Order: sequence, then C-alpha cells, then structure tokens
Amino acid sequence: MEKMNILVIDDEEGIRESVKRALRHFKVSLSYIENDYGFDIDTAGSAEEGLSMLNSKNYSVLLLDNQLPGMNGTELLQILHETENPVVTIMITAFASIETAINATKNGAYDFVTKPFTPQELKDSVFKAVKHQILTSTAKKLIEEKKKIRFQFISVLSHELKSPIAAVSNYLKLMEKRIFGDDISSYDEFIRRSQIRIKDMEKLIFDLLDLTRIESGEKKRELTDVDLDEVIKETLENFSDEMAKKNITAEYEPRPVVVKADRTEMAIVANNLISNAVKYNRNRGKVTVKLTVNNGKIVFSVKDTGIGIEEKDMEKLFREFSRIKNNDTVGISGSGIGLSTVKKISELYGGSVGAASEPGKGSEFEFILNTEV
Repeated sequence: MEKMNILVIDDEEGIRESVKRALRHFKVSLSYIENDYGFDIDTAGSAEEGLSMLNSKNYSVLLLDNQLPGMNGTELLQILHETENPVVTIMITAFASIETAINATKNGAYDFVTKPFTPQELKDSVFKAVKHQILTSTAKKLIEEKKKIRFQFISVLSHELKSPIAAVSNYLKLMEKRIFGDDISSYDEFIRRSQIRIKDMEKLIFDLLDLTRIESGEKKRELTDVDLDEVIKETLENFSDEMAKKNITAEYEPRPVVVKADRTEMAIVANNLISNAVKYNRNRGKVTVKLTVNNGKIVFSVKDTGIGIEEKDMEKLFREFSRIKNNDTVGISGSGIGLSTVKKISELYGGSVGAASEPGKGSEFEFILNTEV
C-alpha cells in the first residue's frame, strides 16, 4: 500500500486530532489503480506554520481551516495558487458561506467540509480529493510520457533520414561538378545508389505511417474476405528482383485461405516478414513461406537461411524503434518499427507473433491470427 501525505491546518487542537483519528486507518482503493493508498498525517496550528511545512514537504491533500489567527485560510490558498503548489485543498469552514466558497474556488480550493462534520463526511471529501489528485497526477505522467515518445520518434526519424539524405546530396554535388565529364552514363552508379537510399527513406516513411495509423485508430479498417494466398504470392513477386540479385530461392506451396480481414493489414504483415527474410538472408540463400490452418488458427510463417539472431537480442525484436546492431547487420538498412507493427496487427485479430532463430543458420517468424476461415 502506498502512502500519501495529508496536512491539516486548524487552530483547534480537537479538530486536528479528530481528523488524525478518522483517517488513521482510512485507505482509498480505485478499480483502475493497482495500489491502495493510506495516509501519513501532519498538523499545523497556523497558516504560517503550515506554509513552512508545505514548502519543505510534498503533500497530496490539504485540510485548511478558513478562520485562523494571523493569515487566514483564503490568504494561504492564494499563495499556494500563485506558487502553483499542486496540493489538493479541502476548506474547513464553520459556515457554508457563498462568498467564502467563491473566493476559495477562485484560488484553487477543491472541496469543503463544514464544522461540525462527521468522520464519514470527512472520508468522503478526502476520497474525492485523493481521486482527483491521482487522476491529475496520472494525466501529467501521460503527457510527459507522450513528450518522451514524441522526442524519441523525432530523434529516430532524424537519425535514420540524415544518412541517406547526406549520401544523395553528395552524389548530386559530384554529378553537378561533372567529375566524370558530361556523359550521363558515367554517373549510373551514383544514380543507382541514390535510388537505393531514396527507397530506404520511402520504406521508413511508410512504416511510420502504418504504425501511427494503426496505433491512433485513424486508419479505417475494411474487413472483407481476403485470400492470404494471393497476398503472399503478390508480395513474393514484389521482392523477386531483390531475391534474384542475391540468388535467393523462394519456396511456397500455394493454398487458398480466405479470412475476414483488412487486406492492407495482411499486406503489411507479408511485406515485413518476407522483406526481412530477404534482407537478412545470405547470397544463394532460401526463403520458405508456409500458410497453414490448425485448430481454427491461421499460421503464416516465413523462414530464412540468413544470419540469424543471438539469444540476447530476441526480446528486442518486436519493440518499437529497436534494431539489432552487430557486425552482420552493418550496412543493412531498416526502420526498426516493421516488426512492432506486425505485432500490433496480430493483436487486432486476437493472435500473436513469435520468432525462433539460430545464429549463422537463419530465423523463422510465425504470424498467428484467429479469424473466420
């Protein structure tokens, strides 16, 4: 059980002690929060003493008497408001004055209890204040987390785009200077390399768009009858040139498997798994694609004879912006988000995605989904 700090400021010792007794064993439980909350309670007899305590310790809830000797509660509340102290304040007042309520609310009071109050009335008010504090704190954490994710997103994007942009820019400058003369064919290699770099950038941008559309829910999903066999054959055809360049053979036994799915999502899965099998394969390697139906589950697997993955790197595979970097992957481009997108798609269908690998011998990825066959 976690502890929250509560400060009671009241010039009547009896009130301070009764609050402590009422809340000593009180706890707050919320269905959407894992931990229960109990309370450590401090007291002060004046606003000045309480202000000093508030400046030296973090309090979640403040029970504040309005009628105090010296500085009154409303004046203290105004100071807390101006200094942006996040404590949630419950005013203790001997009379439910509209004017007092308006002034206190303007300065940040959250709730009121009127003397004399019962222990249950106090607990109800504290419960509401604690709930408000938890929700406010959670919202702030989410905002900060969002900022961190956005920063990470921008950092990865700028890092991944910086290198290919610089390479293409350098090739264009060399061509502009006509270092090989005016014959355009002399620059075929520069053009070829530039096209490869541009293709890498396009892949990154498309991967990012796929991921953000799926995560945000803004992508309109169209569930229709999709023949996975057609999707796989089309994807293999798209990578036929790349496989030919590395003398990679593809093995796939066609079989119609029609599912109720979004065709674009199925194409994203096939594209990412087959693309990786080609990209991380060896020259004269092999890509084996299988499509099976077992006990109502559809299994789409892609196996390669490539460089494989170390055991210590397996847990990183489906994380966003995670790329495995070692001597074997130097020079192989990638966004680090393709497999995380595949995982998110599998979850949309109540399925899963997994991998098995042996360094130096290859890897096998399985995409499993539950849907109508």
